[in-house]
Order: sequence, then structure tokens, then C-alpha cells
Amino acid sequence: MGNRRKLLNSYTFGDICALYFKDEEEHVTFIPVPAGLEDEAVRIVTGDTKRLHEDSLIQAKLVGDAYAGAYAQGITMRNSDTSMSLRFAGQEAGKEGETAFVKTTLKDNHNNCYVNYITYRSGDYALTSKTVFRNRQDVPVTLEYLTSFSVTELSPFLEGESTNALKLSRIRSKWSHEGKPETFSAEDVLLEDAWSTYQPASVRYGSLGSMPVKDFFPFGAVTDEVSGVTWGAFLAIESSWEMEFYRKDDALCFSGGIADREFGHWMKKIAPGESFETPEAILTVAEGGVDPVCQRLTHYNRRFLENTPGNEKDLPVLFNEYCTTWGLPSHENIMKITDALKGRPIGYFMIDCGWFVEEGKHWGNAMGDYVPSGVLFPKGLKYTVDCIKEKGFKPGIWFEIDNAGKDAHIYEKEEWFLKRDGITLTTGGRRFFDMRNPEVISYLEKKVIGCLKENGFEYMKMDYNDNIGIGCDDEDSPGEGLRKDREASLAFVRHIKEELPDLILENCASGGHKLEPLMMSLCSMASFSDAHETELIPVVAGRLHRTILPRQSQIWAVIRKDDSLKRIAYTMAAAFLGRMCLSGDVIDLSKEQWEKIDDGLSFYREVVPVIRDGFTFFYENYGPSEKRLSGYQAILRVGNGGKKLLPEDVEEAEGALAVIHIFREVPDYDGSVSIPLPDICPKKIRRVYSGSGISVRVTGQRLIVTPSGEMEAVAVHLV
Repeated sequence: MGNRRKLLNSYTFGDICALYFKDEEEHVTFIPVPAGLEDEAVRIVTGDTKRLHEDSLIQAKLVGDAYAGAYAQGITMRNSDTSMSLRFAGQEAGKEGETAFVKTTLKDNHNNCYVNYITYRSGDYALTSKTVFRNRQDVPVTLEYLTSFSVTELSPFLEGESTNALKLSRIRSKWSHEGKPETFSAEDVLLEDAWSTYQPASVRYGSLGSMPVKDFFPFGAVTDEVSGVTWGAFLAIESSWEMEFYRKDDALCFSGGIADREFGHWMKKIAPGESFETPEAILTVAEGGVDPVCQRLTHYNRRFLENTPGNEKDLPVLFNEYCTTWGLPSHENIMKITDALKGRPIGYFMIDCGWFVEEGKHWGNAMGDYVPSGVLFPKGLKYTVDCIKEKGFKPGIWFEIDNAGKDAHIYEKEEWFLKRDGITLTTGGRRFFDMRNPEVISYLEKKVIGCLKENGFEYMKMDYNDNIGIGCDDEDSPGEGLRKDREASLAFVRHIKEELPDLILENCASGGHKLEPLMMSLCSMASFSDAHETELIPVVAGRLHRTILPRQSQIWAVIRKDDSLKRIAYTMAAAFLGRMCLSGDVIDLSKEQWEKIDDGLSFYREVVPVIRDGFTFFYENYGPSEKRLSGYQAILRVGNGGKKLLPEDVEEAEGALAVIHIFREVPDYDGSVSIPLPDICPKKIRRVYSGSGISVRVTGQRLIVTPSGEMEAVAVHLV
């Protein structure tokens, strides 16, 4: 049935087995499976129970080669003549230090070389995948599609058509509503063949522009509900990207990478002898559902935090004055705020946007010149910074390094900004620096790095508040112009880190529009969302455990002078789901309000080890509206002291943290909500934090929560 495969090679990396198959025409395919299940996968893939067409572990398209037929144009660029011409040319495996690799080389009909690299570092729960194309011709060629990864034969544990067995998962996102998961069956989106296998079917999705988490997170997963195995992938990318679920026969294919010509306006000309490397993808597979697979993928970024600056391992609390001054920070109001905070366990004090504003202007239209306001800071910015340090805080400052606002003087220097169709690219009141321009980089070195050094800042918040869209003028294509600009921007961030190696960097893009692995690898933490003081904060904060490490997720805890103790506890408890960032009316709070905040700060310090090193279980029973929440959410994080992440490997869990938020119209289970506790979770309650009559107890394998009303929260430290 179909094009028969034979096993080419298999390699075991930790608990993942990487299987490579080759068909009769020398096409190579790839699928990772849980170690121990490879024999069953090989039996089915090499057997005769599935219809399998030709496919390739690298999907590509060169301008001039034929596109796939059968109505494929407009829905997919997979399996073009370029892809179908790729033949096996060699494979080698090896190890460099702690990193093992598999290098698979394919060649097309033009003798061009395509190399897929799979790497694995000891202790990880995921592999990485990237593709390198090299032009072996005597003339330039133009790429219009090239994947970072492509997994085929899903599911290799199911014979025949896999009917009603495959579930697909994505994570949606929009401003202040980041990280909403969705799961649907292959049948729901017509990903099954018709009466013949003539036409391919595809679900292709992604985000266009310079905000890679604007529509979706660069994530996807496929679950075989019969065998209980899930495959997941995350792209590390700052420009337009795509992922695709594709089907033409009895097996599903799953691929992703830089957005192609159809989807992302991308083409790239490659000169003779030159090469192009795709963004990196992070891949994993495990028995279990999507949530455990997400934990494995986010765990990968722990490697970038091993040499984190200063005391970041202790996850210090921040105070950001934005929700206190709303873009008008001054020496005077900063001194009042720091007086109210002095002596409390707060590590960083952030001067947010507006420190550069000229009189009569708004900060949102004035970024770019970055001249400290003499009105707001009459003795200079450094004097205020020194005062912040004297009060025991590490000072931070806000920059939007890539953009300029319409009221900034630099805004009129049009030759420094990106263009589309020869016209300066303008969105509302913003323009985008051309980060490929050396003059722009020299300017930003002076304005950004110079300011940080001269004033003694120890922390920088990097904001980014609009989207480039399909791209900008470039000799190859708008999508390639965008990719080059974003690479240049990342190079400038790396330059900042080289000049100031102890600087703490915060990744912010209107809250959560850049929460992808590449930018997260350069930053100590990220602003989780712009949902500054909404009821939705615990929902966004909780579900972001699927996409970034909690230790990198900075969560607003905005306290208002008219907040009840119940509301304060609701806000503070949400911040236990990541890095706590206080803000609000701190100079106007009562003694009782401060006592509740101080209790929360003490509780946070106690559970930092669990936030930093642990595994998250999700108990979500809310919705569907995110503006008027109903039901409840419970997030359980089981600590492991930095040991292995997987639940079955956590034999001596070092404490656990349960954060439960009760919304409206809670389902009534005898007046209580019952949360199952996994075997590895400790069961003894050490400390409880709440601001109302809500109560908790452990009965057997259950945490029983008894609400006292609506819109309240409780956090429980278990040991």
C-alpha cells in the first residue's frame, strides 16, 4: 500500500528515539518516538497496512521548479518538485561535548545540497532541528520555501487510516489575552482524505511580522489518542513563521519554519557556493497529552539561564512604576514610591516609559530621541538612579529600541527607517528603525548603551509596540527584509549583553507578543501580558506555563488604594504563578492593605524554589468568556529542586504550590472544588495565603477548596 519505507537508522537521545526511514526512491523521512516504542513504530511504518505517499524530512521549493498539483497552490507548498527530487546523500552521527547530533544530507536534481541537523544535549527533554541549504550550481537560485523541521507518518502506532484518533493543538494569542490553547480533531478541519488520495489537505497557520506571538504562539502538537503519544514543536523565531498540519494519505505530516512565499511573502536569493540556515525548531515527543509535552519544550530554555546575572536565581520581586505614574515618572514621585517600598523584599525598581517626554507631548508618541526630561529629573537621571540604589534597589529603565514616535525629532530622519514600496513604513504614530543600517546602530549605541552605562542602570525593559507586518523593502522579498531586520535587532541585543554582561534584560512587546524561545533565550524574564489589573491575569499567567518558564514570566500585581483584602489576595496570588511585579497606589495604602501585601511577599519568597524548578499541572474549568470569567482555575506546580522535570522521575519533590482562583458561577460540588493531587505531590499543608474566608484541606489524594464567595483566590504551599 503506497510507497514502502525501510528503516534507515535509529538514534536514542535520552527518552527520545529518532527514527529515519528511506523509501524505494531514496526519499528520507523522520519521526521521533518515545524510547521503548520504536519497534512498534518501525513495524507499522515499514509494513503494508498504511497508504504512504512520497515525502521528505526537508520540505523546500526553488523558484522555477514545479509546484505540487491537485489544487495544492494556495493551501500548501509541501511536496513541490523540489521536495520530491530530494534524495538521500548521506548521514552521520556524532557528539561534540555534551551535544549529540545527526546530520542528514539530501541532494536535489540540480545537485544543490540540503542538510538537516538534529541535536540533543544531555539532560534535555527535546531535540532541535534546523536545515541548511547550499547552492551547488554556477548560477544564483531563489528559495521560496524551506522548513526547519518536518515530521511524517503520524501516527506510526496506528494501522490504516487513523480515523478519529488524531487531535491537533495550537496556542492562540492576542493582546492581553495571550496563550489560549485550542485542540481539535483531524476530522474537524477536514484533514482526512476524500474517496481518493488525490488532493492534499492542509491547515497552515502562523504570525506575520515582527510580533511572532501576535496571532498564535509558534507552537503545534499532534496527539495520537489511541496510543497516548503526543508530538510537539516550538519555533525559535522573531520574524514571520508558519506551521502546518498536512495530509494526503493514511498519515499526517507536521512541519514548520520561516513563513513561505505564499504565506509570508518570503523569497531568498542564494549565490553560487553560498548557503542559508533556517531558524531552529525545538521538538519533543512523549506519552501523555499536550500539557506534559509543553513542559518538556519550555524546559529547553533552562540552558540559557544557567549563567544568569546577579541574584536572578532567587527570582527577586520587581516594582514597576508604570501603573503608578502612567508614563510620567519623575524624581519626586519615584522618591515617594521608594520610601513606601524601602525595607521590603523587592530587588528591582523600574523606571518605565515617559522619562524622556517633553512638555506637551505624550510618551507613546515621543520615543526615539531618548533625552532625559529636565523637568521630570531636574538633577539629572543619574542622581535619581543613585537615590534608588541608596534605598536598596537595582534600578531599571525602559527603552523601545526599534521604534520612534511621531513627536520625536528623529522621526523625520526618514533614511533611517524601514520602507515598503519606497515609502517610509508608518503605522499610526510609529516608524521602525532599519536595524540593518550601521548609522542606526551607532545612534542606538549612544542612546541606549550610553544611557545604561552613564547612569548606572542594572536592568533594561525592552518594549516593542507595533508590528512591521508582511515586511519591508529588500532586494529579495519583503519577508526576507523583515527577517534580516529582525536578525540585526537581535544582534544589537546581543551587543548590549556583551557591553553590559551583568545587565538584567526584560523582553516586552506590548506585554506578550515576543514570548518565543529565541528572544526568551536572551532575556532573564518577559512581561507576560499587558493585562495590567484585569480579572483575567491568573488565567493568562497560568496558561503561559505551557509556553515559557514561570521563572521568566513577569506578572503584574497592581494594587489600588480602594482594593479590598480579598482583591489584593486575588492579585498577589496570580503573581505567584511567575515573577512578581508590583505596581499601583503604594503610597496611599492602609496598614491592613500593606500587611496583606507583606504576607504575600513573604509567601512568594517561600515558594520561589517551586516556581523556579518544577512541573505544572493544569486544572482549568472556566469560560467561555474571558471578559466575564466563570468557573475556576487551579494551577499546581510540583517542585523538584532542579532535578529531572518529568513527573515519573520526580521521586523527592521539594514542595508544591497550588494557586486556585474562584471566578463566578462556580460548579457546585457539595459547595467545594476538588483538585486531584498526583502521587508525586506532597500532601501536607505548610502555609496558606488568602484574603477571604476561602478554605482548603487535603483529603486523601485531593485538595478540597471551599469558596466563601466569588472572585477570590487562595495559594497553598504543600510540603
